[in-house]
Amino acid sequence: MKLLFVLDPLPLLKTYKDTSFAMMVEAVRRGHEIHFAPQEGLMWKGGRVVGEHGRLHLVNAERYLGNAALHDEDWYRLELPPRETRLAEFDAVLMRKDPPFDIEYVASTWMLEAATREGARVFNDPRAIRDHSEKLTIAEFPQYTVPTIVTRLEGQLQRFIDAQGDVVLKPLEGHGGASVFRVTDADPNRNVIIETLTGRGAHSIMAQRYIPEIREGDKRVLLIAGQVVPYSLARIPKPGESRGNLAAGGTGVARPLSPRDREIADAVGSVLWPRGLLLIGLDVIGDWLTEVNVTSPTCFQEIAQQTGLNVAGMFLDALEVAVTKAAG
Repeated sequence: MKLLFVLDPLPLLKTYKDTSFAMMVEAVRRGHEIHFAPQEGLMWKGGRVVGEHGRLHLVNAERYLGNAALHDEDWYRLELPPRETRLAEFDAVLMRKDPPFDIEYVASTWMLEAATREGARVFNDPRAIRDHSEKLTIAEFPQYTVPTIVTRLEGQLQRFIDAQGDVVLKPLEGHGGASVFRVTDADPNRNVIIETLTGRGAHSIMAQRYIPEIREGDKRVLLIAGQVVPYSLARIPKPGESRGNLAAGGTGVARPLSPRDREIADAVGSVLWPRGLLLIGLDVIGDWLTEVNVTSPTCFQEIAQQTGLNVAGMFLDALEVAVTKAAG
């Protein structure tokens, strides 16, 4: 297959833990041809959606997997100058650009959706990415969530904090644990935190009841084509932290799924895979679903390194089947 990866700039990829890199290594191992396009390389031009891209060659790639000492080494060759190709001419386009989910991200989904009308096969489906907020999609599964409110109204947020006593506040477009605050009803800074996060009422935010089981880890549960990966990655906060995100200093520990993890994953997967979300990353704390990640879910490498399970292989298996079905 001829695959186009839409990614952040290649020098920024941390090869020892990056999930997109693991996907590319597995794709090359299977004999597939891989290409790279930055987000800004997506264009609607001459009445068609094209990508400014280059063919990507990996250099001794497998030795970089899991090896933090080599993450900044010279691991690729990119053919230049870039070429312009209709997205429909690739066997698959993998949208793996990291958030923030800003207007440029939305514009990318518009162009990718237009490309699907021309016959392009895009994973995850761009409309599904756009329609499923990583924070608000939990509203479709309220039986698995703790008390939650999404609003920009200060009074509503204040009353929610008073009622719950201990809450987590976070922006709807955030990622990697950025701007996430734990606030109690006795916190002297609660007013300024609400003002800052909402921009004095300009932006809606999410507030969720604090889940004490975060001490045991914020579990990343992966779904591939609606099927659950049998291990989660519990991201355990560092001392003094209430955020388990790896980007915030958390430590990842692979664990077998609990029955409750499977229950949640099966429920979400049965609904969202038919909508075109090939890869989903659920965030589960204790017995509760807190987020549904659909833009560029991660944690393939950490699970593979600790369990021996080839998660990238599972993903490529599913991708190959999905492309064959779409083409046939």
